[in-house]
Amino acid sequence: MQKNPTHTSLVAVGDSFTEGMSDLLPDGSYRGWADVLAGRMAAHTPGFRYANLAVRGKLIKQIVDEQVDVAAAMQPDVITLVGGLNDTLRPKCDMVRVRDLLTEAVERLAPSCKQLVLMRSPGRQGPVLERFRPRMEELFGCVDELAERHGALVVDLYGAASLSDPRMWDVDRLHLTPEGHRRVAEAVWQTLGYEPEDTEWRTPLPATLPPGWAARRVADARFARQHLMPWIGRRLTGRSSGDGLPPKRPDLLPYDGPGA
Repeated sequence: MQKNPTHTSLVAVGDSFTEGMSDLLPDGSYRGWADVLAGRMAAHTPGFRYANLAVRGKLIKQIVDEQVDVAAAMQPDVITLVGGLNDTLRPKCDMVRVRDLLTEAVERLAPSCKQLVLMRSPGRQGPVLERFRPRMEELFGCVDELAERHGALVVDLYGAASLSDPRMWDVDRLHLTPEGHRRVAEAVWQTLGYEPEDTEWRTPLPATLPPGWAARRVADARFARQHLMPWIGRRLTGRSSGDGLPPKRPDLLPYDGPGA
């Protein structure tokens, strides 16, 4: 890995994690770790270009069909690919199919860029992670194998204790807070070989007293009403939160910050 590299372009591929939910900006759009990373790279390299093809709710088959060839055609210096986790969270999931599709994506993307970046996604503490942990770890094992085979870098967010803290996750319990996204950007930044801006991104937040029983029950009820039930409804009807939504940055263009 080159130290202090000079990358001139970045294309981000994936789902809501890479789109940037729940790092909300005042205008109602999302920023997220990929935008933060692109901003740093742009400050480092004049004329830097950035595209973000990620769309919330996408399964790995949709990522392969809708984003991979587009990203490959752009021929950027760096491509980040994070996908498959939405599949593992479905009640029924064919992990062989997920592995095959992720393999197809990597095989098509790796030759089209100077550096492919894969990730072991972060996991929030709690019963959801415990239920789906075997699938997630199978997915991450595939990520490691593909990275070794194709010369990709792997950012291990799953192994970072700081990102498993529930305080790093939004009220929907599925997406990182702005601080969580900032730490992910730092992790990718360092993995690419840039000088660290935060050497403590893995360090957990200081311990605090947990919320009381009543506060937890109120939070659980709000979560179920605002996030869990709509999610279940979409699963039952075959809909996705990303249906009909375009990528927020479909073209590889100069980047001067969100909205640029």
